[in-house]
Amino acid sequence: MDSLDFRLINEFQRDFPLEPQPFAEIAWRLCTDEETVLAALQRLRGEGVVSRVGAVFAPRRVGASTLAALAAPPDRLEEVAARVSGRPEVNHNYEREHRYNLWFVVTAGDEAQLDRALAAIEHDTGCKVISLPLEHEFYIDLGFDLAGVCKAPSTGRRIEAAGQRALDATEQRLLGVLQHGLELVPRPFARLGAQAGMGENETLATLKRWRSEGLVKRFGIVVRHHELGYTANAMVVWDVPDAEVERIGGLLAAEPEVTLCYQRRRHRPEWPYNLFCMIHGRERVGVERAVAELRQRFRLDAYPHAILFSRRRFKQRGAHYVAQAAAHG
Repeated sequence: MDSLDFRLINEFQRDFPLEPQPFAEIAWRLCTDEETVLAALQRLRGEGVVSRVGAVFAPRRVGASTLAALAAPPDRLEEVAARVSGRPEVNHNYEREHRYNLWFVVTAGDEAQLDRALAAIEHDTGCKVISLPLEHEFYIDLGFDLAGVCKAPSTGRRIEAAGQRALDATEQRLLGVLQHGLELVPRPFARLGAQAGMGENETLATLKRWRSEGLVKRFGIVVRHHELGYTANAMVVWDVPDAEVERIGGLLAAEPEVTLCYQRRRHRPEWPYNLFCMIHGRERVGVERAVAELRQRFRLDAYPHAILFSRRRFKQRGAHYVAQAAAHG
């Protein structure tokens, strides 16, 4: 990766200009021209390094979502994975090393739609689905520092149903077109607004408001870890007493090797674990060493845990909260 590519995807995962000509502003900051920036992003997107450019919404602030899993028979895994990935509500779908071998994120406009999607997956696959909704986020920045020298500050919050934000019809239309990402054109917000029936200034004002309200977790370039060489990725889970989970979650969230950390609802008896963290690494042995050091440093040996390494990625895209038909009104 040359220096321009590196700076482009490392510096603008969060600090993306919300202004009429953002790629020209990025070019100015990188001492190049707008055409070069757009061409680089087009190429990186074609190579799979960049997933999209756009908004990452805070979990469960808009619509409804959950992490879910099922235990697919090994001889049916690919078939079951295809059925799960085929659902429009599913945005991530991974095979992991565990009896529960298929893990997927389901996002919908509301809880009723989410429940229908989970029921449909059970019906289509013949496999029991466990749903593990988010309860407390300790660290969910969703960016990825390629230099490994800085980490965005943790802004933990407890997830409350009352914290969800209802969007009006105009905002729904904007969300519907934004969820696919910005077009790589000189004035992407004018194009985005035109698709949502809004002017450029109104579009930018709405996006800035969403970001200030915390609905948008970050706005910028979304990368894929695997294509960047981070192929040894593990979801580490612990069964921590409820009285301790906030303290331990806060400790883990501050560690540089932890890229995500949150509390999820248990699903007993199938799933006793309530504290989750992700560690992305280039080599399996390095991730295993990091987990061992965390367990020792924070005296976690007393708590049951499991390490679920990713095996295959069946689907990865941004969350879709609004069906395409609804997006265009």
